[in-house]
Amino acid sequence: MNIQVIRATQTWQQAGAYYVRIQGMARQHNITLRREFDEHDTPDTKYIVLTDDDFPVATCRMYAEDNKTAVIGRVVVLPDYRGKGLGKAVITEAEKWLVELGYTSAVVESRDVAVDFYKKLGYSVTDKNIIHGDTFDCIRMEKEIKQ
Repeated sequence: MNIQVIRATQTWQQAGAYYVRIQGMARQHNITLRREFDEHDTPDTKYIVLTDDDFPVATCRMYAEDNKTAVIGRVVVLPDYRGKGLGKAVITEAEKWLVELGYTSAVVESRDVAVDFYKKLGYSVTDKNIIHGDTFDCIRMEKEIKQ
């Protein structure tokens, strides 16, 4: 693997994030484009994209919840690349960028099957209530982020 981490600030880079989300989530779980791309996909949304020899293989998006807290979401790794540490790499880079942008807390709404993954990265369940989404049930988790 020849993995490169990209802070997707240009349209062609963001297209890589969209590609991974469509291939790794929408197609796999029968999610329509209208449901996958929501009000949080805006020109101000930040994206991390990991590539393998210039081919997008993992991504996440970030947006502000308030002045100090940002949400990291739509964390997707293509099936052939899962189990290789790329999810952790995406989250780590997202947290670094958020700290540089002045955020002190990161939130994820984790699918129930991924809670242990986020716990290993230092996230804690903040609300035991399950968030019932259109496609998945999620659990809100949070982490203080610092330099």
